[in-house]
Amino acid sequence: MKTISGKKFCRLLERKDWNLKRINGSHHIYVKTGVAARISVPVHSNKPLKIGLQGSLMKLADINETEL
Repeated sequence: MKTISGKKFCRLLERKDWNLKRINGSHHIYVKTGVAARISVPVHSNKPLKIGLQGSLMKLADINETEL
């Protein structure tokens, strides 16, 4: 799987209709109407997300690898 930065993942979430609820430090918290889950994305400049974290966030947001 290709890893992407937190900033790019945030842009991908926003294209999938997730809304930025708040920013707590360096973590951006996203919510979506009709979905009970919240997604917290760490944004540390342009550092890539860890592979396990990115995989679990993708599963929560229903994003597949082709959309990266």
